[in-house]
Amino acid sequence: MIDLRSDTVTRPTPGMLDAMMHARLGDDVLGDDPTVQALESHVADLFGHEAGVLCPSGTMTNQIAIHVHTRPGDEVLCEEGAHVYRYEGGGMMANSGCSVKHLPADRGRFTAEAVAWAVNDRTQDYLANTSLVVVENTVNRGGGAVWDIAEARRIRNTCDAQGLKMHLDGARIFNALEVEGTDARQWGALFDSVSICLSKGLGAPVGSVLIGPAPFIAQARRVRKRFGGGMRQAGLLAAAGLYALEHHIARLVEDHDRARRIAEVLSVSNGCARVLPVHTNIIIYDLAAGSDAKAHVAALAAHGVHCFAIGPDQVRMITHLDIDDAAVDATITALRSVFDGISTDPNSPIH
Repeated sequence: MIDLRSDTVTRPTPGMLDAMMHARLGDDVLGDDPTVQALESHVADLFGHEAGVLCPSGTMTNQIAIHVHTRPGDEVLCEEGAHVYRYEGGGMMANSGCSVKHLPADRGRFTAEAVAWAVNDRTQDYLANTSLVVVENTVNRGGGAVWDIAEARRIRNTCDAQGLKMHLDGARIFNALEVEGTDARQWGALFDSVSICLSKGLGAPVGSVLIGPAPFIAQARRVRKRFGGGMRQAGLLAAAGLYALEHHIARLVEDHDRARRIAEVLSVSNGCARVLPVHTNIIIYDLAAGSDAKAHVAALAAHGVHCFAIGPDQVRMITHLDIDDAAVDATITALRSVFDGISTDPNSPIH
């Protein structure tokens, strides 16, 4: 099985398992797990923030950040395909009582002008109070698109002028840093809070860290408890995260190269109408007119390659540390076989 559904499907490496087995443990809810403390401090320091808090998932870190930054009835600005809106179970509304306004964007990346235009007039009581902007880097539904830090700075200036907070959903921020060549602290300086996922490209089994100013993180810990996110001997998971940060960042370029190899084949396949530009480890492609993404995914699965249909005619693949060159070769072979075998005729039985 070649699993390209997500970079969350990775298994811990032998070195990571060894680090987990030998982790120093305490009780994180009581605040005395030394490995958790080391991870939280390390991630916060990487991005130039004061403190961090380990949570089970990126959804929880995002939702905690939104909850702390906003009040019920506030409005959050984000792109329509943003993870915080699409894939977190309506959490902004259910957990924090916030409404959402979508910003026009290019593959998930909006502009400072779009933010300025979207902010509601606070003198008008009938309008929601716009209070938070969420940036996602890299952009999942944008095909792993990477933000330009210059535009992020312009948005920061707009937020400062308008009295808005900024949160970075950095689920795959290390992929972005590898491409753009910027320093983590440059990005950290632009945001009031940052969510860092350890269980995607970095390959840890579980965990995300929310970082920000110390008073913000103190509030975040209280919300984490309320949301049920307190973990006891969490040092087992923190050890995996520390190992990933030490050993798995530099190798992300391999995932990007392998994604581009697959995309190159897709771009010249008759059954593929379009491939979004591949910046990182995410490949999103549109099938030719009349094709069915679910049928296409099922056909690939029959060849041992697993991926996701993310639209009626759109498919996503993600490379990761469990995908080597042999797996890429097998994926390419499967794609060629499937595209040769799928008709674009909507009356074909395969549809």
